[in-house]
Amino acid sequence: MVIDSQPRQALVRRVTGLARSTPGRLSLIIVVLVLASLVSGAFTTWSVNRQATALEDLSTRSEPLAHAAQEVYRALQDADATAASAFLSGGLEPVQLRERYEADIAQAQAALSVATASSPDLTATLAAQLPVYTGLIETARTNNRQGFPVGAAYLREASGLMRTQLLPAAQELYRAETDRVARAQDEADFPWGSVLVLLAFVIALVLVQRYLTRKTNRLLNVGLLVATGAAVLSLLWVTTVSVLVMRDVADSRTASEKVDVLAQARIATLTARGEETLTLVARGAGQAYEKNFVEVSERLEGQLDQAQQLERTEAVDQAMRHFRQWQQVHQRIREADDAGQYNDAVALINNPYFDSLDQDLVRAIGEARQDFSDEVAVARAALAGTVVGVLVLAVISAAGSTMGLWQRLKEYR
Repeated sequence: MVIDSQPRQALVRRVTGLARSTPGRLSLIIVVLVLASLVSGAFTTWSVNRQATALEDLSTRSEPLAHAAQEVYRALQDADATAASAFLSGGLEPVQLRERYEADIAQAQAALSVATASSPDLTATLAAQLPVYTGLIETARTNNRQGFPVGAAYLREASGLMRTQLLPAAQELYRAETDRVARAQDEADFPWGSVLVLLAFVIALVLVQRYLTRKTNRLLNVGLLVATGAAVLSLLWVTTVSVLVMRDVADSRTASEKVDVLAQARIATLTARGEETLTLVARGAGQAYEKNFVEVSERLEGQLDQAQQLERTEAVDQAMRHFRQWQQVHQRIREADDAGQYNDAVALINNPYFDSLDQDLVRAIGEARQDFSDEVAVARAALAGTVVGVLVLAVISAAGSTMGLWQRLKEYR
């Protein structure tokens, strides 16, 4: 042990003595600055890559999946409302309603297959119960065509399955995907860590130059000036780009918030339509459905008002106008049904205002999604070339620091 400790102690004394000398300190500073330059460059590159990955995820995965989840909910809700509307016709339902129902089911299955790739656990209930629902609808349809009253019971059972299992599962899926969008937006926010690291590196370079000035009585060191300039340029580049990205991400949050509000409004529209139709299907026993219609309509009006506050567009304004016209017709439907004029009430339910409102919301959602995509695209464009630029500037800083200190170190030889 004594033999082994002697060389070690000698090495420690030699390193300590070297660190106390000016050449030793300069050598140590070279090593520290080179490492700091490479570490700051690597960390900043990782941070920028993280932003770029989050933006790419927003553009190509999170937002499309959230839309697919919303389409699952919408298509299921519309299928249920359409099936109820077709049932009111009695006997052989109108071809357009049948085609709309089948299109909704096909669209729900297609959107479900897209969402299953990312959230298989959340889509399990939907995949298992959707065939059960369509089977009940077909049974209700068969009985209704033959004039059997039991068809209404099958329709109510199918609607109950939709409300208690399918729609809650679709809602959970939609919320999970919108949360994914929010997380991706958070990851694309301002990279405080990399900016602080670069700022610390710039300060370190300035302190080293002050140290050299005192030791050598030379005001300027070209190598360190180049290294400092590269570090400052990197800091300004990353900060400026990040501010631009942060602004665009903030705008994308507004757009995604509007998409969510409009999507919820469309779902509420379809829900209200289903309640309105089932009230007539129940033939005098639909007080619960009418109560639900009133509650959902109040929520829908609030959502449309919120959408107008976020951004006033022609599509949203038209949606509000068609909503109010629909409500006026609904009041006439209730008056006719309560007066025993059932056929007149059924005839009024096929008014154009529901479809117009739905089309307005589709257009408004498309415009909001386009705004979201545009903001994300601008943010991604702002980051273009930043990774390569930061790496090149980090290498220049390391080389400049080495050259500048090496010139001073040679003077002691």
